Formats: sequence, structure tokens, C-alpha cells
Amino acid sequence: MRPSAPAAGAAKITSASALASARRHAQDAEHEPRAERAARSWLACAVSAGQAAASEDAGAWAAAEALANRCTGKLLDFLLAYEPPRWTPGVFDIAGTSLQVVFSGMPTSLEGAFALERAGSITIPSVMGQRYATEGFGIALVAMQPRCTDRPICTLFPPEGVARSVTAWIDSDADGSPRLVLTDPLAHPQVMLGARSVPLSNDITASYAALFEKSRLNRLAIWNLVGGKQIGHRQGLYLLEDYDPEKTPIIMLHGLGGSPLVWARLTNRVFGSPELRARYQVWHVVYQTNSPVLLNRLRVQHFLDRGWSVLDPQGTSLARRDVVLIGHSMGGVVSRLLASDSREVVWKAAFDEPPSALVAAPDDIALVDSIFHFKPYPGVSRAIFLASPHMGSPLADHFWGRLARRLVDAHSSELDALVRVVDANRAHVSPILLDSYRTDGLSSVNTLGLRQPVSLASHALMPVPGVRYDTIAGSLPGEDPPGDGVVPLSSAVLAGAASTTIIPAGHRLYRNDEALTRVLEILREPQAPVSTR
Repeated sequence: MRPSAPAAGAAKITSASALASARRHAQDAEHEPRAERAARSWLACAVSAGQAAASEDAGAWAAAEALANRCTGKLLDFLLAYEPPRWTPGVFDIAGTSLQVVFSGMPTSLEGAFALERAGSITIPSVMGQRYATEGFGIALVAMQPRCTDRPICTLFPPEGVARSVTAWIDSDADGSPRLVLTDPLAHPQVMLGARSVPLSNDITASYAALFEKSRLNRLAIWNLVGGKQIGHRQGLYLLEDYDPEKTPIIMLHGLGGSPLVWARLTNRVFGSPELRARYQVWHVVYQTNSPVLLNRLRVQHFLDRGWSVLDPQGTSLARRDVVLIGHSMGGVVSRLLASDSREVVWKAAFDEPPSALVAAPDDIALVDSIFHFKPYPGVSRAIFLASPHMGSPLADHFWGRLARRLVDAHSSELDALVRVVDANRAHVSPILLDSYRTDGLSSVNTLGLRQPVSLASHALMPVPGVRYDTIAGSLPGEDPPGDGVVPLSSAVLAGAASTTIIPAGHRLYRNDEALTRVLEILREPQAPVSTR
């Protein structure tokens, strides 16, 4: 239901008198030295201006709305400075005038009290690009609260907390008492002023920027490569907005040594497009990039499984049957494998006997089997690969790659299980693979090399029929072989892609506006038939 601002009493006074009254109250507030009494005048101004905006006098609407916003903003400045930092529905006393605070159609992820901040006061980091904001009626705010712990869905909120766009305005109830109304402007973009519907102000970028500035993920991601453990406590699937069972999820996977913060610019551009925001919801994945690629694929699969068990336990939502994967660098390789059927290709590159013939603890064999045998993830319908080394990267075999192998520390219970299975079945393990593990160890850098046998086998695995995939690659002038300085074009470009885009840029295509514009173009293309797989 659309929020309304009834502006009681508008029928009893003319728009001209209401607007004149609002201007007098604003003048009184500007000259009042006592903050609380000034706030009371700003409140009276907002009420009168709202009455004028809700009148039938079209000539007064623009001036009335602008004055109502100005006075509401001044009142909010007072409340944010002087009132308790945690907001709940209730009543404020402002120099003897009662102001009721009403939550109407708020984001479902906001449970209990939250902090509020003016959206315009939040700095937008340059890496995010432009601020996407809509001017309208009301004041754009950001509501923030720590991540909850009392519901299953809490695990899908970022550890930094929950930040959501909120819009506030002043109206009056049926008795003429003033109210401060707060709503979700993305779910309710219009408000009724009298008999007309007007757009609400909103700032879609500010809430994302508020979380971005609180994150330490970039530092943790680099530290993870050399053995830091903290990123392991942060890994998982995270929602940046309230779950919508009818919107297509875009699941973004970062690359080696990266974090979801690399997707700041693309995420902001998706949020900033009303067309794309109406069709898609953005989800980020955090994973430990020091581990082998096949293990990362399995971990991301588990993150998605856990997410869907919370969001759609019955498996009936449309969102579950139409999923878009976007991956950069190693994240693109993981995305490709999530859309592929391993058959026996990868297993036979490692072992010459089936899992049932191996000797080891049953749990260890089952885990290794799940790493080397996999099916396309259910519901994946599209994938977009940015600067992804699908056929490996020569850099992994050169000096810097050899150095990285010595520095990158990959240790986990899954790899311990793999080592135990290999040690117990050496006669059935590929000699080339044994030599590779003995020489180079088990890490993400090793599995991106051009000669690693399991990786070589995985190069043949393409997204299954029915999954559209597009490739975007960088090519810097003078690179030999041609490529972005990290990934050659021969590795980034895939046969069978619905489209291939080569951009004169380096490896960090997640910062390149031409690459991101191409991603948005692909997302705008007509939706494929929903898979029933």
C-alpha cells in the first residue's frame, strides 16, 4: 500500500495561507537561538508546507514541497543531534509539542532500533563512481544497525551490519497531530499528497557506501593469501538488500587476493539503474582465495546451498531458477565450473581408480569425491566472465608465480583430507600430479598454472547447454602474448560464448567503466526462459 500524507486541515485553509504560515514559522526558527524551540518552529513549518503541498492549488506545489523538505531537514538535524541514537516508533516532545514517529513499510531486514544518518552526509568513495539519488518529497536517510543474531537470515547479512535507504517526511494524522513518517523508498517510491502521487526522495548509493567504509575486507583478503585466518571467519554469501523471491540474483565472485569490495562500482551501477534494480538483486560472496580452484568451487556451492536453505527452503521461488554469476579473474573460473558438469574428466586426471576403490577414511573419500565430481549448480542461467584465466595464466609459472607459491599458504581441513587420501593411494594417483603437489604444493596459484594436470583437465569443462556465457577481456598495447598483463587473451576468451568483448585495459576490469557498461548491456538483454533444472 502506498504511504500517504493526509495533511489534515488542508481543506479548511487555503494553500496560500498554509504556505504563508510555513514561511513565518521558518523565519521564526531561523531567528530563535534556543535549539529546541527552533526545532518546534521547523516542525510547524513542515506541517503547514505539507498542507499546502497537499492542496488542489497546482501553482503552490513546487514551493510548498521545497519548503516542506527544507523544514523537515532542519528538524531532522535537531533530532539526529539531540535525541537518542537508536530510533524506534514512539513520541518525541519538542518544546511542548508532541511528534509521533511512525514506521510505515520499512525494510524487513531492520528489526528493532536503528541509527539514522542523513544520506547526503555520507561520503561516496571514488571507487564506487557517482552518487545515484532521486530528488523528491521527503529527506533521504540511511538506517543502520548491527547484524542480528536471533534469526537464520542474520547469517546472510554482512558482518559490518545492515544499512538501508529510508525516506522521512512530516504529515499530520486525522486529529491534526504531527507525525514523522519513515518508509522504504525503494519498495514505496511514491507518496500521496492529497489526491496526487509524488515521488519520494531517495539515495540508493549512500546506504551501500556506509557499509563499504566500515569494511576491512581488502586487508583481510591480502592477509589470507599468506596464511591469515580472519577471512575464513568472514567467508560466505551476503545480501546487500532485502531478499525478493521474484528477482534474479546476481552473484558476484571476486578474484585472487580480492574481496567483494572490488564490485563496488558495478554494484552501485546496478543499484543506480531503476530498470536493473527492478529485475535483479545483488549478492556478494567472500571466499578464501589461497585455496585450489576446485576447492573454492565446492565452498561457494556450499555457501549458496546454505543461503537457499534460509531464503527458499521449499525451493519454489522464481529467484532460485534464474541465477546470474559474474566473476573476475579466478572468480570467473569458479563461476565457469559452477555452471559445468565435471563428468569423469577431472577425477581421471588425478586418480586411475573410482572413489569406491580407494582406501581411506570414508569421510575423506567422500569429501575428495565432492571436490572432483560436480554437476552444474541448479538455477544458473547466465555467467559473465571478466579477465578470467580459464586456460591458466603464464604468470603463475614465471618468477612472480613461483614466488607467490612460496608465499601463499593454503591450509584447511579439506586439503588435509585430500593429502590423506593421496598418501594412502599413491599407486593410483597420477605421477604428474604427485610431482606437482610435491614441487608446488596445493594453492590457488598452483592450480592456475599452465601445466597443473587437474587444472589442464578442467579447462575442457564449459558451461552446460542452456547456460549463456559472455566473456570480457583486457588487452594492453605491446603485451606478448596479447592480454591484460596477467591473463592472455588465449586464456580469457572462450569458444561458444554468446558475446566476446575485448577492451584496451589491464586486468582490473571491475574498475573499467567500458567493461562495466558492457556488463550492464548484457544484463539488460531479454531474460532467458526460466530453467527447470
